[in-house]
Amino acid sequence: MTRRLVCSYLSLMLLVLLVLEVPFGFVYGRGELSRFSNTAEQGAMTLADVCEEKLERGLAAELPDLARNYSRRTGSRVIVADRNGIVRTDTDNAPAVTTVGKDLSAEPDIATALHNRPAIGTRDAPASDGEALFVTVPGTSGADNTVTCVVRTRHPLGALNERVHATWAVLAAVGLGVLATVAVIGFVLARSITRPIRALERATAQLADGRLTDPPATDHGPPELRRLSASFTRTATRLQHLLSAQQAFASEASHQLKTPLTALRLRLENFEPHLAPSAQGSLDEALAEVERLSRMVQGLLALARLENSAITPEATDLDTVVADRAAIWTAFAGEQGVDITVTGANAGHVWAVPGALDGIIDNLLSNALRASPPGTAITLTTVTTPGDGGRTPPMAELHVIDEGSGMTESERQRAFDRFWRAADVHHDGTGLGLPMVRQLARACGGRASLHAAPGGGLDAVVRLRPAQRRAPATTRRPSEGLSATPTPQSAVPRRAKEFR
Repeated sequence: MTRRLVCSYLSLMLLVLLVLEVPFGFVYGRGELSRFSNTAEQGAMTLADVCEEKLERGLAAELPDLARNYSRRTGSRVIVADRNGIVRTDTDNAPAVTTVGKDLSAEPDIATALHNRPAIGTRDAPASDGEALFVTVPGTSGADNTVTCVVRTRHPLGALNERVHATWAVLAAVGLGVLATVAVIGFVLARSITRPIRALERATAQLADGRLTDPPATDHGPPELRRLSASFTRTATRLQHLLSAQQAFASEASHQLKTPLTALRLRLENFEPHLAPSAQGSLDEALAEVERLSRMVQGLLALARLENSAITPEATDLDTVVADRAAIWTAFAGEQGVDITVTGANAGHVWAVPGALDGIIDNLLSNALRASPPGTAITLTTVTTPGDGGRTPPMAELHVIDEGSGMTESERQRAFDRFWRAADVHHDGTGLGLPMVRQLARACGGRASLHAAPGGGLDAVVRLRPAQRRAPATTRRPSEGLSATPTPQSAVPRRAKEFR
């Protein structure tokens, strides 16, 4: 922001300088040329009057000396022609360029002067002189202003142009000095203005990492930023209090809720020898509900810990984790007549928080196993996408594909909502498995999605970042028990076909 403020100051000052200095430079240049032209015209007219008088008196022999004197005094080249346009004298006596004796009446400026009108203009002179000012005036006599002679003077403009260029250089130097001064002053002002914003930025980064240790000062900067700092400090304090309370709940609720649930289950199981056979079904349903409530409590606590904790991703071998979890689940899938196969090329290492991949695969296999009828297979496939070299980076994909009944498009869109379950399934599940998968994937810097499998069923896809570059440099706090990874025993429901 400091750079932008300084650039805005410099842009505004540059605009002001351009508006002031550029017109001044052009006006100065035109003014100098106009003054020079007027002086040259007056001198040429005076010389023309003297030449006309000399010709009237028959003293044409004095014209060369008169022209040379004027040429030395003004630094110009002088040509004097008679009333017929024949050159009588030329101060440039070089044989290659002299015009003495030539008829110049056809040249535009001479013709104009012969018609008793002066001609003034600039044009390129010989290479040694560069641009020059030409002044051609008539010398008249008598009451009818008869043109007796014509005087042409050529004044080199090199010295005038150098003076104008020097003025432009001074203007440019003044402008650069002003811009440098404005840059220094603007930088100091911008740093002063943005100091509270930088303090807010540091405080925001600390709050994002979980703890605000250096709150922004509320007595620096403009009044608006002071009020903003005060509001941010109050908000951050309130958020920290709420997060601390929620973290305390997540750490204490596990013990406080598990103990009565365990006691309730034991008491219900103790009823079994004393119940009539007709009540056995009700007891089984009650035990199933207690088990489901226990899993739901564990899932909620795990999600709370995920949302309140931040862990630095580490390079984890995806292929090893997939093979390990598939081996563990194979035996329990075999009890339901379902095969688990692992295919695909090696995906290598990916960025993942500790334990996250285990939790993701266990939850996806648990859901797939519930949805898979006997005689089908669950396929775990790893794929590496190269990316397009632009906005889409390379990713490692994990596919968990089942051959169950699948989901509709609307059901896939809602499947990651907490406690949501399809309407045509049993009610032993908690509806927290897929939300936990999504949260774990986000904690790893990836994402999770559901798609229809080509041969029927569901394709759960988890995209993760390949570990081929350094992990993001963020300071985060480790947390115990990041994910509530379902054990295969608890993941297989007491009644089959319950799904998500």
